[in-house]
Amino acid sequence: MRCWERSSPLSFLLLLHEAVGVGGRLATEFGLNRENGDASEHREKYMRRIKTLLARQRVEPLRAWRAMRELLKNPDDTTQVFHIIEALKGDSLSAAVRRLRSTEQGRHMLQKKPNIVGFLNDREWLLSLPDGSIGQIYYDFVHGENLSAEGLIASSETSSRAEIYRGLSEDEIWLADRLRDIHDLQHVMTGYGRDPVGELSLLSFMTTQTPNRGIRFIVKIAQWKYRREVPQLDIRALIKEGADIARNAVWMAEINWEERLTQPLEVVRAELGFTAPLRYQRLREQAPQLLAAA
Repeated sequence: MRCWERSSPLSFLLLLHEAVGVGGRLATEFGLNRENGDASEHREKYMRRIKTLLARQRVEPLRAWRAMRELLKNPDDTTQVFHIIEALKGDSLSAAVRRLRSTEQGRHMLQKKPNIVGFLNDREWLLSLPDGSIGQIYYDFVHGENLSAEGLIASSETSSRAEIYRGLSEDEIWLADRLRDIHDLQHVMTGYGRDPVGELSLLSFMTTQTPNRGIRFIVKIAQWKYRREVPQLDIRALIKEGADIARNAVWMAEINWEERLTQPLEVVRAELGFTAPLRYQRLREQAPQLLAAA
């Protein structure tokens, strides 16, 4: 992926369009594509028009470009992931809020706006839960990986809270926080680990359940990277498996997880339609060296 370190902002915009459709109308209008490159006679006009379009869509591709370059240099830099998600989220939160408002359970969640962080940070309470419960397995997962809900919040704070949430409604702010705070619960519910393939598969799950251009773009770039550097790994099938699990399962944003933490994990998985990631599990058992090969 060294080409990314030398890529220009305009070539990034073209790749962004190819991956997630951003700027597609303008790219077509001015004849900008992979074959004709910068199309110099249209370039300045394109750049002026695309600034207007992207501002309207609340998309910041240059910020995403810078963050992607940094992320490729250091894949463990979680903050860059949040930069990309913030830069490309567009109207994804408002769309998700509209979806919540369309169901009785979703409206209940928006009315109550529960905050799960206190539950997830209560070590003594989590340890008191029955063996096999969601909360107990969550505790084992995050402490085994040296994680915490507070650490996830810190990584997501790419700028001031006022700046991150500028222009968002109270419902959108709550949902953004909620989706961030349940990230490690998503690991527990799906069975995906924190290795690179597990994280990528979970991102596929996440953006299928709650569409987000930033997450989808990260998945696309990672897929291209794996196909280039680890061709023996069927990364496309693993990504598809995450998406399939997401489609079969109840939308996690709609669930009151505060009430579910005490319940048996396997019972809740069955009730909510979570199927096992069998392809990923086979990979962990048969070729674990490929999990972090790229």
